[in-house]
Amino acid sequence: MTREDRVESLIHYLKNEKEGYESVREPVDYEGKRRLLRSLMNVRWPGAASDDFIKMQDELLSNEKEEKGIVSVEEIPVIEDMYPCAGIKNPGKISLWQGDITRLSADAIVNAANSQLLGCFVPCHGCIDNAIHSAAGIQLRNECAQIMEEQGHEEPAGKAKITKGYNLPAKYVLHTVGPIVGFKVTKRQEEELRSCYLNCMKLAEKSGLKSVAFCCISTGEFHFPNKLAAKIAVETVDRYLSGSRLERVIFNVFKEEDYHIYKKLFQ
Repeated sequence: MTREDRVESLIHYLKNEKEGYESVREPVDYEGKRRLLRSLMNVRWPGAASDDFIKMQDELLSNEKEEKGIVSVEEIPVIEDMYPCAGIKNPGKISLWQGDITRLSADAIVNAANSQLLGCFVPCHGCIDNAIHSAAGIQLRNECAQIMEEQGHEEPAGKAKITKGYNLPAKYVLHTVGPIVGFKVTKRQEEELRSCYLNCMKLAEKSGLKSVAFCCISTGEFHFPNKLAAKIAVETVDRYLSGSRLERVIFNVFKEEDYHIYKKLFQ
């Protein structure tokens, strides 16, 4: 079975799951078909799928993972080798890396989730929640749904939950809900953001993990100011690492703006 055949089979399975999807037109080109598949996976409600579907999906995502290139923690230098960071207590445990977080093979990557904790349902949306769920596969949403069903209420800001990573290079995903900022950041929102970092590290350590990669929590769709968010992140992580068994924390940035913010903090 070719990759295009696999994508077409996955599309047909998802279209057959939902009444009314038979009218969805399929693109002729591969890129269009792949985008449609991602869209159908994004909008799919949690639920079991056939073994054949899971096998085909995992083969596709595994191949794409290899093509994107897996980045190991050991490949990323620590900041003591990059910047004269006199103000950082743990420069040998902290790294800054710019790129796609779904390529990192850290023990855990952090997902900036929403309060439903089910991932982003907007087709092909540019948020990190969508990117992580799309690369992990439908199993991630199913596990999150099970966690939320057992919890019985929405996830509050500042807490953390852990799931498997499925088709991601990372073994686990730490899901945390950051504060949503309106006109001005409040002290409570600053504390909630600090709690996101603290509770993720505590949960990682409790789970026996050694490396965690953080995204820029709350700075995208939730509008937390980037500079203040980075300052809180670095201060919180550096303080925690002084008494922690965690061996490496990576600050993962995607935008050039965030890269320069963190770089300036370390310099």
